Amino acid sequence: MSQKDFFQHETAIVSPRARIGRGTRIWAFTNVQDDAVIGEECNVCDNCFIEKGSSIGNHVTVKNGVSVFEGVTLGDDVFCGENVAFINDRFPRSHREGSWILEKTLVKKGATIGSNATILCGLTIGEYAFIGAGSVVVKDVPDHVLVYGNPARLRGHVCRCGKKLSQDLTCPCGEEYILTDGTLRLKS
Repeated sequence: MSQKDFFQHETAIVSPRARIGRGTRIWAFTNVQDDAVIGEECNVCDNCFIEKGSSIGNHVTVKNGVSVFEGVTLGDDVFCGENVAFINDRFPRSHREGSWILEKTLVKKGATIGSNATILCGLTIGEYAFIGAGSVVVKDVPDHVLVYGNPARLRGHVCRCGKKLSQDLTCPCGEEYILTDGTLRLKS
């Protein structure tokens, strides 16, 4: 991609080997490394770090102070609040002998991760899942599930619009869902 296809703040560092989609905005003091991938129409706010080997889909918002490390994949339409922490090393040591094992993390389409949440490595956050601010996520989160706390626990289900569903699985926006074998889907 040529520089004119996306916006880069004058203080941002963007490797010429990074792949940045059309219409993406990269703001102040952000560092995008070689071979990082950022899709189209994304908004990567101030003081972010996008490491080599990470992948960000289309229409993603990454708020201030987020580091998207190698092995982390953010699907389309994901929202990451301020200071979300992604972990990619289960046993970090500064004096490590030998190689380390990269554990990949997948955040699926439409998921929201609240400010100051910590996502441990090797996990999958489901489509349209919602992680509350300050949560520590230690296990996979299914599609449309609301979790929060330390450790994050199931607190209900959410609509594609982000609002919590009532006990009968309806949303204030009018959408209705059904739960079958632990899987939430739109009522047809």
